[in-house]
Amino acid sequence: MISNKIEEFLLCLEEQRYYDAHEALEDVWFPRRFEQEEELKLIKGFINASVSFELYKRGRVEQSKKVWKNYLKYRGFLYKIKTSNLNMYYQVSRHLETINNNKSTIIKKI
Repeated sequence: MISNKIEEFLLCLEEQRYYDAHEALEDVWFPRRFEQEEELKLIKGFINASVSFELYKRGRVEQSKKVWKNYLKYRGFLYKIKTSNLNMYYQVSRHLETINNNKSTIIKKI
């Protein structure tokens, strides 16, 4: 299930559908949000990254920066967890970093 949602998340990122990307992983994270599992915290970080991009897309740059910092806080779990999804998580992290470094390519809503 998680791998399907990660694939959906990546597709949404590619299509600049950042809100939908958030929703894809929310399905995984939300029902288990009170658990202290590090993998779930990493997923929460990915959700924060997509929210950051959506905020940027809507012209809310300062809010976007704040939410990006939440992603960075959770990104460290990438190096602590043991999971069969680790390669996918590395792929997601690299993709998020690329988008963040090229924010000028995000089409802003007016």
